[in-house]
Formats: sequence, structure tokens, C-alpha cells
Amino acid sequence: MLGSTLCCSKQAVRVFPSLKPALSGNSVQALPSRYSHKPRQLSSCTNRSRRRVVLVEASSPNPSQISFAVESQPTLFQAIDFKKLQNGSDIRGVAIVGVEGEPVTLTEPAAEAIGTAFARFLRGKKEQAGEAGDRQLSVSIGHDSRVSADVITAAVARGLAGEGVKVVRFGLASTPAMFSSTVTQDESLHCPNDGGIMITASHLPFNRNGLKFFTAKGGANKADIATILASAAQIYASMSAESVRANQEKAEKQTVLVDYMKRYAADLVDAVRKAAKAGDRPLEGYHIVVDAGNGAGGFFAGGVLEPLGANTAGSQFLEPDGLFPNHIPNPEDKAAMEAITAAVLREKADLGIIFDTDVDRAAAVDSSGKEINRNRLIALIAAIVLEEHPGTTIVTDSVTSDGLTTFIESKLGGKHLRFKRGYKNVIDEGVRLNSVGEECHLAMETSGHGALKENRWLDDGAYLMVKLLVKLASAAAKGEAKGSAVLTRMIEDLQEADEATEVRLRINQDHADVAPIGFRAYGEKVLEALTATVEGDAALSKAPVNYEGVRVSGFGGWFLLRLSLHDPVLPLNIEGPSKAATRRLAEAVVSVTSQFPALEISALQKYIDACNQN
Repeated sequence: MLGSTLCCSKQAVRVFPSLKPALSGNSVQALPSRYSHKPRQLSSCTNRSRRRVVLVEASSPNPSQISFAVESQPTLFQAIDFKKLQNGSDIRGVAIVGVEGEPVTLTEPAAEAIGTAFARFLRGKKEQAGEAGDRQLSVSIGHDSRVSADVITAAVARGLAGEGVKVVRFGLASTPAMFSSTVTQDESLHCPNDGGIMITASHLPFNRNGLKFFTAKGGANKADIATILASAAQIYASMSAESVRANQEKAEKQTVLVDYMKRYAADLVDAVRKAAKAGDRPLEGYHIVVDAGNGAGGFFAGGVLEPLGANTAGSQFLEPDGLFPNHIPNPEDKAAMEAITAAVLREKADLGIIFDTDVDRAAAVDSSGKEINRNRLIALIAAIVLEEHPGTTIVTDSVTSDGLTTFIESKLGGKHLRFKRGYKNVIDEGVRLNSVGEECHLAMETSGHGALKENRWLDDGAYLMVKLLVKLASAAAKGEAKGSAVLTRMIEDLQEADEATEVRLRINQDHADVAPIGFRAYGEKVLEALTATVEGDAALSKAPVNYEGVRVSGFGGWFLLRLSLHDPVLPLNIEGPSKAATRRLAEAVVSVTSQFPALEISALQKYIDACNQN
């Protein structure tokens, strides 16, 4: 390969001589070599000359060599199906090339149109509430560590500015901070904002990105997203190169840069100090390590824990890196949990804390290396909340365990409402219960999304960890205990299944049985057939109250088969006291699903075979 070598990020990067002028003034970062050696485009950004600089993996046997090439700017306005960008109450799409078979769907012009659409949506809401007037609206924008963050942020800012909106850019931020910016009263930070936008795709791969929207009333819902995208599609159809340039000029005049994360972190510090009532450094003597997974959560170590007196030595992956070279930033990911567990044990820490990419989810690990996530984390937060609000209702998603229900209701004296999957569904149900007179202070999903009434029903992973920190500090101040044992003891009576699994049964949308009716109707047929079978089996008992899918108890365990919120998939969750029990539950499911030829059930059969071998 011809070319000179440019050193960056401790990797050798070859740059063609003719491209050096194109790269002038731009930062260059080598991509980690975690891909096959087949040459292919990995990522791109636009340089000052508006040519596209494309990173292509070298075919060289040396995997640290990445080559740069320049291609022409692609067609400005490619066809975009805006409806397909909806992911429940979020927007998500492919933002950069790099994964074979995944073309870019969230282009810069598309993001600009979405920014314009949100500005119009926000103004419409203000007008409906009689709050519009002549005041200029302001919208904050933050992003996680993704490599496409800057270009998508700039595009959204253009769309907002084109509608006369003041744009307040936070840079690297967390999703909870974006909501907080709509309620913070601080003119020096240009807050409160009328709206907030977080540029993130949570734990999805590096080539994805997306948007979440907030007002002071909370996050946008599915209907809001559908409205915004429908408007964006119309706006997109009338965009031109001239309109993009005009919006860019407005953005340059109407944008301010703010370091809001310092304020957000300071608010978390104050929350711990006030609740713990143990001085300014209530975590003095505690050793707590943080794993941010190279997402946006690195601030928590230096910005929250250290001011509270904690030792954070051994914290890892705090620096933002949108290629996520160490592990996926996801508290549900096995490798991620193994990484934070290893750090806790290596450092002999009292507690480990791990966040997802945009910090709206979290999990923990105690000093013994025991994970506190999923049902355990819900149980722990529920125990803390029920001490503060005896008898309150705890809302969770549908895949929580029977043991959690027993723990909340029999041990803690609360009420457990097992609702639907989807963090927004869970949170909205908590809000609804309070509106009809049923007290609810916690709505939480097994994924690590959790919202508290005291925190404006914001799903905030950092605030969930604040609840744990307060418990640690308070116990130490009272001389009750020190270390994570105080947390572990709170959930020692939680009954946990010895065997648990999740199998995803994919529906073939091209199958002759599915194409005429769609995957949702086909999936409902499967669930209806399963219901009929269960009702005729004395060994199985269908849950009397259930809000999605078919939940069944039997053989000392349970299973839930439901239709995915967005995909042509039927996820199956099974828990039981032994592999023998879960095998019998799985066999009950396969006796029905095997009758539907468009269902891919090989993974379920493989699980049954594995159980038989043990």
C-alpha cells in the first residue's frame, strides 16, 4: 500500500499523499481492528472541503493499519422511509457506513428535517397550551460518544435554527441530563429549555444513532414520534442545498455552547448529601469503581463519587469512544457485567457501578462480585423505596420473576404490578396509577431503566445509583454497617431461579402464511394456539392477570411468550428450579410452535436438547 504513515491513537494509519490537504485541520482517529481483514468502508466524516473522508480497513495482515480514501459527497437527498426510523418512543437508524448490508438510513439531511419537525411540534404544543407568544424557543442538544454524534448534532441544530429556535449545545451528555435541562432554573446555563434532544442509540452498534425528545412534561411517546416523523418526511421533500446553507448560517448565529454536565453532576452530589445527612463527604472510606463502557457515563467517577469522598481507583473505560472497543455499554450484556465484576474483585472495591451508553440504565456489583441487575436491582430499589413509602405499588415489565413478586408483596409489604415490556410503557403506567389515586413511587424494567416519582418520573441510571449511595452513606453514619453488605442483606430473601433462559423465535415474513396478514397477526395466532393448549393442560396454569403475551406457571417455574414490540420475533422467557423443569416448560411451548412453519424454532429445540444432556 502506497502512502505515508500518520500516527494517532497509538496505531499506525496510512494516509495517501494526495489526501493530506483534505485532512488538514481535521482530527484523525484510527479505528480499532475488530473487524475482518476484508477491505471495506467503516466510517466517514465530512471535511472542510465538503468531500467525504472515508475510513477503509486495510487488507494488510497488520490489523492496526487503516487506510483513508476520499469519495464524492453522496446524493444529498436519498430516498428515506421516515416511518422505519421509529423505534417506539425513540428514533433510530444507521448513521454511518461500516456494517455490510446496513445502508445509511439516518442521513444528515434526514436529521436536519427531524430537527425542523421537532421545532414545529414543540411550537404547536406551546400554542395549544397558550404559551407560545413571541418568545424565542430554545432547545438543548446533547449526545453520547458515538462517532457520528457531531455530524448528526450539527444537522439537528440546523433544522432547529431554521425555525428560529435558539440552540443550546451541551456536547457529551447523558439522556437524563437532557430532560433535566428543561426544568433547571439557571440563566447562566441558558436553562430551562423548552425542549431537549439526546443524540443516542443506547447500546446499539457503532454505526447506529438516534434521537430522544423531551419537554418539561417528560419524554416523547410513540404517538409524538410518529407525528414528528410524518412532519419530517414532508419537510424533507422540500429541502434543497440552498435551504441547508441558509439553515447553517442561522445555526452559526443562534447556537450557544454550555457545559451542563457539571451542573447535572453537582445536583446528584447534592441529592446524596441531603438524603444521607452525613456531611459533605458521606462516602469517605468507600472504594467504588465505575465502568462507563466508553459511553457518556465517565463523569460519574470524578464528578459525583469523588466529591462525596469515595475512592474511585480502578474505574475503567471512562473515556468516550464511540467504537466501544472494550465491551458493549449495556448492563444486560454478559461481557459488560463480567468486566465490572472483574474490576471490583481486582480492586477489592466495596461496590461496582456500570452504565449503558447514555446513562439512562445502570447496574451494580457488590464486594463479593455478585451482580445486582435485572430482578435483583429492582428488588433492591423496591426495598429502599418501600422503606420510604410503605405499601406503595411497584410497576415492572412483564418478564420479572415470580420470586420478585413474592419478595415485594410478602417480604416488603408492597404491591407488584407486572405490566408490559418497554420502559416507556412501564413509566407511563406508574404515572397513570398515581393519576387515579393508586400510590406508585417506582416504575422499573429488568433492562435497568428505572424511574422514581421523586425524580419527576425520569428514567435515570445515575439517580438509581444515587439511591444506593444514600443507603451506603446512611448506614455507615448510623454505625449499622459499612460496605456493600448493607445492600446485599436487603435482598437476601429474594427467591431466584436456578435456571433461566431467553429464546427468540423469529417469524419469517416472506413465508406464504405470513405475507398476506403480516407478522403481528401471525404472532397473535401463535399466542392464541398456545393459550388453548395451556387451558387444556392440568399441569400448567395461565396467569390470571397479564398485560402482554401468554404467561404460564408450571413445574415450579414459569414462561412468558410474547410478541416483540417492534420486530418479527416472539421472545420466550423461561425460569425454573432446574433444567428438568425449564425443559418441560420449553417442551410445552414447542408442542405448539412446531405447528407454525413460519416460526424459526431451532434455538428452542437446541435448548431442549441441551437440557436433556445434563
